[in-house]
Amino acid sequence: MKFINFAVVKFSVCLTLGILTAHFFPFPSVSFLEIILPIIILLGLFWWFTRNALQPTVFFGIITYICFFALGYFNYQERLPSHNPNHYSNILLENEDPEILQLKISEILKPDTYNQKYLATVKAVNKISSEGILLLSIVKDSLFEDLKIDQVLVVSAKPIPINKPQNPGQFDYSKYMKTLGVYDQIRIANDEIILNTNGSSTLRGKAEQTRNFLLNKLEKTKLSLDERAIIQALVLGQRRDISKELYQSYAAAGAIHILAVSGLHVGILYIILLFLLKPLHYIRYGKTVQIILVLLFLWCFAFVTGLSPSVTRAVTMFSLFAFAGLLKRRTSSINTLFLSFFILLLVNPLWLFHVGFQLSYLAVFFILWVQPKLYRYYVPKNKVTKLLWSIFTVTIAAQLGIIPLSLFYFHQFPGLFFITNLVVLPVLSILLGGGLLVILLAVLNILPDFIVLPYNWMVAQLNAFIKWVAAQDAFLFTDIPFSEGKVVGSYLLIITIILFWKKGNFKTAALSLASIILLLGIFVWDKKETATHELVIFQKSRQTLIGYKNNATLLVFSNDTIFKYQYTYPLKSYKTAKNIKTISKEKIPAIFNYRSKKLIVLDSLGIYPKNVKPEWLLLTYSPKVNLPRILDSLQPLQVIADGSNYKSYVYRWQATCIKNKIPFHYTGEKGAYVLK
Repeated sequence: MKFINFAVVKFSVCLTLGILTAHFFPFPSVSFLEIILPIIILLGLFWWFTRNALQPTVFFGIITYICFFALGYFNYQERLPSHNPNHYSNILLENEDPEILQLKISEILKPDTYNQKYLATVKAVNKISSEGILLLSIVKDSLFEDLKIDQVLVVSAKPIPINKPQNPGQFDYSKYMKTLGVYDQIRIANDEIILNTNGSSTLRGKAEQTRNFLLNKLEKTKLSLDERAIIQALVLGQRRDISKELYQSYAAAGAIHILAVSGLHVGILYIILLFLLKPLHYIRYGKTVQIILVLLFLWCFAFVTGLSPSVTRAVTMFSLFAFAGLLKRRTSSINTLFLSFFILLLVNPLWLFHVGFQLSYLAVFFILWVQPKLYRYYVPKNKVTKLLWSIFTVTIAAQLGIIPLSLFYFHQFPGLFFITNLVVLPVLSILLGGGLLVILLAVLNILPDFIVLPYNWMVAQLNAFIKWVAAQDAFLFTDIPFSEGKVVGSYLLIITIILFWKKGNFKTAALSLASIILLLGIFVWDKKETATHELVIFQKSRQTLIGYKNNATLLVFSNDTIFKYQYTYPLKSYKTAKNIKTISKEKIPAIFNYRSKKLIVLDSLGIYPKNVKPEWLLLTYSPKVNLPRILDSLQPLQVIADGSNYKSYVYRWQATCIKNKIPFHYTGEKGAYVLK
């Protein structure tokens, strides 16, 4: 950690804490100028009166840290819709009528089964200039050409909130979209588009056009379908053509990171460019020319990959590394890393909540912090063993940095990750450099077979190796429950153990022991929190699915005999979130007895017991019954309708319950119903 400017690290930490505080504890009524301006003035006064002191006072340091904390806090808060009077949500009329929205496509998302999806910037609401981003879903139509970035639409629609998770443990897509600054969505068909025209070109739009041009050139080569899809992902950041099976193989093998152009690809390209341009050192100002060309190539690479946020962040980070080398100052790589971290969060504080941003910086930080000392434990005698040992130590250091976060987000751990990386990382350098050459020659229409065919063979061999690793099921650990508390506790343990490894004194040993005790306490606490009893009526379209959780066991009630409940939605995510160890299955009974209370299940046969007074009545598979008569007979305290019913029936039942003043819960709208 020599030569680290700890001020940059501390300022970055304060900025991060400010962003996190604003995210979890916002104060809508407080503005930027009301707080940050007085702090800056106070900081200036402290500096003026202590400018002749040999060392800054403690109060000056405290005020400085508060200033950077406040900078992070208000930099995040000022971007919230409530603090932006021009945000579309503050202009929309307070009724259910459609609005006339002028939208400009800003990003193309991966489509789902029924819809094409885009991010669209709101330019105007009812002819009033506005700002903000919407999630735009357009029903798929073979006669309708897919939209492109910078196209402008005028539509008549009402923005609605993005759906919350409908089942416990389910991925929260609305929460993820908020990290992109997207709070609402609109869903339309093609005939609801009033106007569709080309808008003014943006840099992102031109980058997307360039990438599409290169993709079209690749399609005309002799690359096989799967191999071309991998090259498109590696070099151009386009993953849409990768088959689901191949993508899952890369995920199971622990190589999914190579399919998303990010810091790894930019770092490899950075090293390749430095090596290829090293002869420039022999001419006057050669190193300056080398760095300028490296920066130019890196930003060109970012451009042809569509200027995605992940690539832009990575190129920015390595541009600072290159610039630091050009200045010839004695500085630390970690110092430069935190400087790039600080600058990027100033530009967009929402990036702090992006998974890719978190994993990239943690991986690079642990590589810079841990790998040098780890590498010195063994001195290789030849270039091959030196390369393998270097890759192995880099992989171990990176995995130390990302394991807790990976378990939290993905709930799986590929046990053969080190074998995968020993093969993939050297090959990736060749594939990335070769891919750029293939694309360049394809653009010039001079791509010979003696280049493209061996290249295609190399990618095919990589895919075959990845599939082989993924097939080793015994080494893939899935469905690992990992809470936020475990993430924090794990990082405290990893950091304190590394400090003890580096310094080996009593203080670091005590901290390591305290971290172990804390993490054990978190595991005990999480186990206690999940050791509960609950009956869950899940939301699943066209099917009734009920689960009874008893501590770490789950009894599933379903009449579908071919339903693979262990591996499919929504039980897979629920099993992981609730730390379920064993699952069994039974047919749905007519009456549930839960905590001395009764739940009657009324299915399509419409048969129900007459002499039972239930607390809950569950309607399933659209029974053709006289609901007012049933309500009068059974007198339930709550009526529930799940996703197996026709919606027309559900809305009729809902009106009946409102008339009879009985609470009604439809899982298709309100999500799963949980009985504690």
